Amino acid sequence: MERFVVISGCSGGGKSTLLMELARRGHPVVDEPGRRIVKEELEGEGAALPWVNGVAFARRAVELALADRAAANRLSGWVFFDRGLVDAAAALQHLTGEPALAALGEAHRYHKRVFITPPWPEIYVEDPERRHGFDDAVAEYERLVEVYPSRGYDVVMLPKAETAERADFVMRTLRS
Repeated sequence: MERFVVISGCSGGGKSTLLMELARRGHPVVDEPGRRIVKEELEGEGAALPWVNGVAFARRAVELALADRAAANRLSGWVFFDRGLVDAAAALQHLTGEPALAALGEAHRYHKRVFITPPWPEIYVEDPERRHGFDDAVAEYERLVEVYPSRGYDVVMLPKAETAERADFVMRTLRS
């Protein structure tokens, strides 16, 4: 859907901070499925954590991303997603070899432009929900930079800039 915009890219590259700024400006945002799953799993049994069972985690991320996309239909205007279905399907395909990306079809499209955060070691930090290192984050980024164009999306690299400048860049790019 042309009003559903994905912010993806390198883990720890400032996606969530950018989405907080877009929300502050009045736009609906959808939090990253992976972060929500990790928080829930850490509070419970912890079976679908990426560092415990990556496949179970990726399957849950696909399910949650599908539900998020369906729920976003009730929202108006630009809707910004912190990652999305393509990210989750790419992870599942990477881990299992299943054709998860091919199974997406056209019914689950986002805006043709996908904004990607580049690797930014100066701001990268590990935390209780992000336990992988910077090298793993870069490897995921490299996969996503290939996957999105292969699915017909235009990748727009976000500048390494202050959050407000990044948000201005996103809005300017969407209007052009």
